[in-house]
Amino acid sequence: MASPRALPRFHRRRCPPSPTAVSARSPRLLPTRDSSSLTGGVSPPKASMLIRRAAFLFTLLTLSVLMLFTVTDSVRFLRFPSASHFVPIFPSYLNYVPSPDPMQHLEETLRNASMGNKTVILTTLNDAWASTNSIVDLFLESFILGEGTHWLLNHLVIIALDEKAYNRCQVIHKHCFSLVTEDVDFQEEAFFMTPNYLKMMWRRIDFLRSVLELGYSFVFTDVDIMWFRDPFPRFFPDADFQIACDHFLGSPDDLSNMPNGGFNYVKSNNRSIAFYKFWYDSHETYPGYHDQDVLNRIKLDPFISDIGLKIRFLDTAYFGGLCERSKDLNLVCTMHANCCYGMDSKLHDLKIMLQDWRAFMSLPPDLKNESVISWRVPQNCSLDSLRHFDSPPSEAIVEQEEEQEDEN
Repeated sequence: MASPRALPRFHRRRCPPSPTAVSARSPRLLPTRDSSSLTGGVSPPKASMLIRRAAFLFTLLTLSVLMLFTVTDSVRFLRFPSASHFVPIFPSYLNYVPSPDPMQHLEETLRNASMGNKTVILTTLNDAWASTNSIVDLFLESFILGEGTHWLLNHLVIIALDEKAYNRCQVIHKHCFSLVTEDVDFQEEAFFMTPNYLKMMWRRIDFLRSVLELGYSFVFTDVDIMWFRDPFPRFFPDADFQIACDHFLGSPDDLSNMPNGGFNYVKSNNRSIAFYKFWYDSHETYPGYHDQDVLNRIKLDPFISDIGLKIRFLDTAYFGGLCERSKDLNLVCTMHANCCYGMDSKLHDLKIMLQDWRAFMSLPPDLKNESVISWRVPQNCSLDSLRHFDSPPSEAIVEQEEEQEDEN
């Protein structure tokens, strides 16, 4: 290796170090927070602090927007237009999925609950009858206690008339649909013949027409009807429209029978659709009357025969009620808490009715055939309570009072 002395010497001019270089090599020369405070200088905020502040502001803004959206969405379902071809849907905070087409949502609900022949069972429910240990619980219990009726729950759709009823339905049943009418509050008990009662009844008729137009036949049942046996074997195969009675005169073809709109079986066809349109439109011809009274007036109208509608009336031996009881528990399919005013009275007598059915079902076969058990109702369902409208008593009420006097 050459000696250092043999190497040529090159002289490089030494330049003063740049501030950057000094900073990199000598961090001690940078002012620190302590030195700044001592000299009166102000240090700029660190980048990490700025990022944290920006993230906090962004989170706060996002939460505010979400809260505003939630409030707006909660208010949105409270106002719906009422229209013949529009069925509003309640959003549920449980599992609500908005549907762009309400009729499509209705059809999906019906399809999920339908029997093989596109037949469903329908009932309506409002908040007054939907609370825990109320009439709807007895209604569902009757399907479980009934003879061969449990499977029918798979085909039952509960039509909720208000938000609370809809949310309760989702807890106790799997097929629920929400129906609401603008500017009408159906949450409270709708007493017989009050304005809200009439609106509820006519809204129901219009809704049932839409079900027929979708191609679904249905059994409509009031929620204060107990199901004890499968009613389908008792229906007439050739009838378009068959309906239960407050008072049955003995013949299913007799138009003098007194129908009760709380229970009917309707097949979907052009005749039944035309009939329901005519029935609904007739509430303008007979203002102040409920659907059952109007049906009694139009059942003899020539329009019924012109469209070829086949009407049959159901025997109270199978489809009874408190107006006219099914006397033989070996035959009864349904029992209705009709001829009864007030939810508390209905609730009391329906509980007694289920007790009587349990007692009957606990009997051995030979005692069942002897009909040793009969109904203990009506009790709280007083017929006098139905006369506060200054109208004469119906034949069904008079006949039941005579039966009660004979029994006493």
